Amino acid sequence: MESKVAPQAEAADDQAASTEDQSLRSDGKPASYSMMEPKMRRIYGQFYREIYYSEAKHLDTKTQELISIAASLVAKCQGCIEGHIKKALSSGATKEEISEAISIACAINAAAIVDLTDVAAVNLDIDHFPSDGPRFRF
Repeated sequence: MESKVAPQAEAADDQAASTEDQSLRSDGKPASYSMMEPKMRRIYGQFYREIYYSEAKHLDTKTQELISIAASLVAKCQGCIEGHIKKALSSGATKEEISEAISIACAINAAAIVDLTDVAAVNLDIDHFPSDGPRFRF
């Protein structure tokens, strides 16, 4: 398998390492990762590159990016969402595949809400709408 190392990922990590004391962007706002120690930024960068760009990765880039879109939505990371949508498109994902990833994120988030309210109902000993289980069966 050919190398998947992204030049901009390495460049970004090298720049973070060499310009650690540059804490402001040109618009005067703090730079991204400004609250993270340089050592931890490097560790995070290595972790990220290993997942997305390693020769040993098991998922193809398009699949990784579709998963990343769904995870980014559930994590509510705006920059992640936009970055992974761009990468998904550039790796050949269709609008239908991206839409399906978004729908999966919606379903997972909805299930998480149901789970949280089920736990609250048990903890508070309430049963507003008694049910014998899920409203849908396969």
